[in-house]
Amino acid sequence: MTETTPRQTLAKLDLPKVRASELRGRGWLNTGGKDVTLKQLRGKIVILDFWTFCCINCLHVLDELRELEEKYADELVIIGVHSPKFVHEADPEALAAAVDRYEVHHPVLDDPELLMWREYTARAWPTLVVIDPEGYIVAHLAGEGHAHSIDALLGALVQEHEAKGTLHRGDGPFVLPEPEPTTLRFPAKAVALSNGNFLVADAGHHSLAEIAPDGETLVRRIGSGVRGFADGGPEAAQFSEPNGLCVVPPEYALLAGYDVVVADTVNHALRGVRLLDGHVQTLAGNGLQYLVGGPDNDGRLSSPWDVAFWPELGRFVVAMAGNHTLWTFDPATATAEWFAGTMNEGLTDGTSSDAWFAQPSGLAVGSVYAAGAGSGAGSSAGAGAARGAGTGAAGASAGTRVWVADSETSALRFLEFDGDPRVSTAIGQGLFDFGLRDGEGSQALMQHPLGVAALPDGSVAIADTYNGAVRRYDPASGQVTTLATGLREPSGLVVSASGGSLSIVVVESAAHRLTRLTIADDLAGEIRGGPAHKTQRPVTDIAPGTLDLSVVFTPAPGQKYDDRYGPSTRLTVSASPENLILEGSGSAVELTRIVRINPEVTEGVLHVTAQAASCDNDPAIEFPACHLAQQDWGVPVRVVAGGAGELELPLLG
Repeated sequence: MTETTPRQTLAKLDLPKVRASELRGRGWLNTGGKDVTLKQLRGKIVILDFWTFCCINCLHVLDELRELEEKYADELVIIGVHSPKFVHEADPEALAAAVDRYEVHHPVLDDPELLMWREYTARAWPTLVVIDPEGYIVAHLAGEGHAHSIDALLGALVQEHEAKGTLHRGDGPFVLPEPEPTTLRFPAKAVALSNGNFLVADAGHHSLAEIAPDGETLVRRIGSGVRGFADGGPEAAQFSEPNGLCVVPPEYALLAGYDVVVADTVNHALRGVRLLDGHVQTLAGNGLQYLVGGPDNDGRLSSPWDVAFWPELGRFVVAMAGNHTLWTFDPATATAEWFAGTMNEGLTDGTSSDAWFAQPSGLAVGSVYAAGAGSGAGSSAGAGAARGAGTGAAGASAGTRVWVADSETSALRFLEFDGDPRVSTAIGQGLFDFGLRDGEGSQALMQHPLGVAALPDGSVAIADTYNGAVRRYDPASGQVTTLATGLREPSGLVVSASGGSLSIVVVESAAHRLTRLTIADDLAGEIRGGPAHKTQRPVTDIAPGTLDLSVVFTPAPGQKYDDRYGPSTRLTVSASPENLILEGSGSAVELTRIVRINPEVTEGVLHVTAQAASCDNDPAIEFPACHLAQQDWGVPVRVVAGGAGELELPLLG
């Protein structure tokens, strides 16, 4: 019997032997001002990470790569190739801030024109390309969850090229910039405390900061300031990029033993903070990321980004940005469970079990006023309609609704009870449409909003992050207005109404500060137009009629398909517009699909979601580890005679 070597097994993952194209773009970050070429890196294993800083999947991959960077520090060079989705992400200052914010410790190529994206045939954020020490592409992977597979691949490449004498060890081209010292560092969100202070999720310092009413003076810090995951007192506790905060209602705080719930994003956890002494405890999440499945998921969460308390439920609602869902946390039973969203990424309204979200990142609970005082109840049909009711002070409250800043669709969504919880859209058109436009909600545009806050009159303020603006949506009129511009990545809002005046404290994340805005009594504002944008990516020409769609997945060396608990793969296909696909939409376990394309639709987007699970293939391992790869593709297509009849997407293990 012939023994299979690691390289022979690994060959299943290899692409045809193709020399990697040289790198080019607008400029470099984290290199001390020097350009980097693949020719200079010959002898090193290189991973190109095609990412964009809005994308939660890309942020997950950054975290997955940290351990590999440390393990293979002498043999591996990771290069981030930044390929922006939004206009704001093409701003070089915004990119530099993001590289700093997310502690990217490798060189980054700024590629605003997506030159390298096209050269390396990327179709999705994130995409990883592995280049061997001789300069040849050996793997092309889409999506997240590949760390274990890449580890196996790197180990085999080190072994092979060390034997050949083509591996060169030593330092790479990374140069760590010196950060500017500031009290706050990329703060995410804030809440007002009963003592008049603000508690700020100081994400860049991996801690919480209590700030005096002046918005500047540091009162105390909760958390050691070192990225980690540990409970304990204010100096021992550790966070990892905390984002959302919610003050616990007093009647619950007394029983629960904590006063604030924290969305500890990179730890995939909810934490509870006792303000009396700054003690931190873990409420839900075990530090591992939940990638697939239902509520019974071994205690895992996926990048919780914000938290709000919904009185109708008696529970906290959690914006689970990492898998495009909303969850709830019950303080009475200390349990977290799924609440809304299918885990498919997109903009689809409906019941909580049918709706699609796209990286929900901000939550607020606001009153819904009954008809009266000159305002009438609206319907929930049609984006931008007057859903819910009036803003007059004389209107009677008819309950509350949860407002959601759905960042990747640049949308404002909301949940309310209509028999069952239902999801509706106030502003937003889809994954690839964005801009800065006031007016009717169905026509208004935003750009990657991360925060939302309820105003006393029943309207809502929105932190329109990538537009550097604060916007307002009035459910009574369905109108969107702009309250302020010129802010630096506003990501959180705290509303204060006292003495007859209304102010909003804005968390200006990229400016490392809190900024107070005084809002005029007349909130109607000026209705104005503005720019509209659509994400520009290479379009794939496909033929009308039959399209053979396939997702390629190969388990990594030492792994096999994991079918212990049922089918190990899943493929979901849909389209925008829906009638682009006549047959073949929906979900099934096979990673191939025959799709019939409508010849009467000239262009659109194919939405493809694939998941594939593998496990360790060693009989000696009693409990083999499971490894999940998953990716959402939004493939812009143009339907033309003579276009392709096949579409292959790589999801390599």
